[in-house]
Amino acid sequence: MSRSLNRSMNRHMKRTWLILLALFFGLAAGIISARIGPAGLSGAIAVADNIGGLWLDGLRMTILPLVVALLITGIANAVDSARGDRVALRAVLTFLALLWVSTILAAFLIPALLQLWPLPKAAAEALSASLSTAVPIGDAPAVGIAGFLRSIVPTNPLAAAANDQLLPLILFTALFAVALSQLPAAQRQPVTGFFGAVASALLVIIGWVLVLAPIGVGALAFVVGARAGTAAVGALAHYIVIVSSAGLAAWALAYPLAVWGGRVRLFAFVEAVAPAQAVALSTQSSLASLPAMLEGCEALQVDESVARVSLPIAVAIFRVTSPAMNLAVAIYVAHWMGIELTVAAMMAGVAVAAITTIGSVSLPGQISFLTSIAPICMAMGVPIEPLALLIAVEMIPDLVRTVGNVTMDVAATTTIAHGEKAAATNAHGEKAKGDG
Repeated sequence: MSRSLNRSMNRHMKRTWLILLALFFGLAAGIISARIGPAGLSGAIAVADNIGGLWLDGLRMTILPLVVALLITGIANAVDSARGDRVALRAVLTFLALLWVSTILAAFLIPALLQLWPLPKAAAEALSASLSTAVPIGDAPAVGIAGFLRSIVPTNPLAAAANDQLLPLILFTALFAVALSQLPAAQRQPVTGFFGAVASALLVIIGWVLVLAPIGVGALAFVVGARAGTAAVGALAHYIVIVSSAGLAAWALAYPLAVWGGRVRLFAFVEAVAPAQAVALSTQSSLASLPAMLEGCEALQVDESVARVSLPIAVAIFRVTSPAMNLAVAIYVAHWMGIELTVAAMMAGVAVAAITTIGSVSLPGQISFLTSIAPICMAMGVPIEPLALLIAVEMIPDLVRTVGNVTMDVAATTTIAHGEKAAATNAHGEKAKGDG
């Protein structure tokens, strides 16, 4: 592992722990202050609410341009990878299919889990009341299927951006990126280079804002603790379990995929992928797990020429568990806020989750959490303010994300290798027939 990657991971872990501590100290201070009942509590809440709101606005201002820039560069990278050879194309198509499958799975699983084990009504009401009064609460707009289909094609992409109409904007951006990829390199590269520079500059700004994350999260947590009391603690634990379930379900798909798609023995796969899972748990990084994943594929007798193409594409471009867990967060926030999601809202969430994941690669956990989930919430008509608190407990779900991604990357690679082997066998058979 390189020194720069080590330094980046150390900074990420240090920031994660600071934010988590700020959350718990803020909640504790708010709960204790409300119990003691000082005369100036309402004033303290107002100050903390403004500080937290200002920090959240600093993050929110970067979301739309960053999503557009990352989506254009992410799709361009995916298309460039697919152009490389047949293995690369098969890998890109396989991972794209898995993104959609895991997202649709979460769309059915999370509402079912919340039906079986809902957040206690009193806790949900207390948490909703603890947020700023500027947060809109109510049902998502009731849009029929026909209206939804008409709404996803923007007549004016700039107006869609100005009105926070995320799904039409993302559809236009994705089509623009695909069309851009068809241009000659001399025309394509300046545009992708421009958006790459825009994304890099915005990430610098977000890095500056995240330096203040312990203050912003601590202030918001103080408000929630003072208004919601101990209900906030139980709700955060409930959130961690529900959202992690989406990642565990996507993770579990890797095993039948390896057995049936990759034609490897279950226990051989479990043994081969275990070292990569251990690295993923300790580092929370798919990139750091890449050498162990390559060794796992070697142990499974996956053709090296396939593994050395498929796994880097998976690490660099796709995160298979992310859309499922990102959608789960948005659904959970809607449940928290008492918003009844329509079929159209769920369809919009699935589409945005699956598409934007392509552009969320190789970002620190806190950045990818906001840039991936805020667009889903906005497309579904769900407030994004609760994300400022949920980012503080992302550490545990992020472990599930990383281990699930690593496991699925190896499973998908075995499937791609088996497909290549079958295609080569068929081609050899056809050639033999021709020669005969």
